[in-house]
Amino acid sequence: MALIRKARIKDIKAIHSLLMRQEDHEALVLPRSLSQLYSKVRDFFVAEEDGEVIGCVALSITWSDLAEIRSLVVTKAQRGTGLGRKLVETAMSEGVTLGIYTIFTLTEVPDFFAKLGYTVTEKDNLNQKIWADCLNCPRFPDHCNEVAMTIQL
Repeated sequence: MALIRKARIKDIKAIHSLLMRQEDHEALVLPRSLSQLYSKVRDFFVAEEDGEVIGCVALSITWSDLAEIRSLVVTKAQRGTGLGRKLVETAMSEGVTLGIYTIFTLTEVPDFFAKLGYTVTEKDNLNQKIWADCLNCPRFPDHCNEVAMTIQL
């Protein structure tokens, strides 16, 4: 059984590997450089089993009342086991602990997030700060497949 915990500096290379293995992903996950990951280590949770990082998720605070679920990845072997759900629920719980009750995600797998209670919203309804990452996406602007979704906790 996987242990979900806050990421540590020693986990960054494993997180980077998970994010960069696009063949393991059901949908596009924006790649992150090691320097970006080191600077955002406090945002991440990892799932660990037998000493190996087998999943990750980040909760990125966007504004005083808004945070984003991002960089959700579980290994192919872990898909369908509920690990992705547990990672997202852990990140959302931290949002509540911090006093943030609106969480959004940009996803190509809306059915997964709908099962967690997220609903589709227009990207224009979200804080403009999210567009900074969109500008770096290889699919922006004409080939974006992401759906904006939010949940009120």
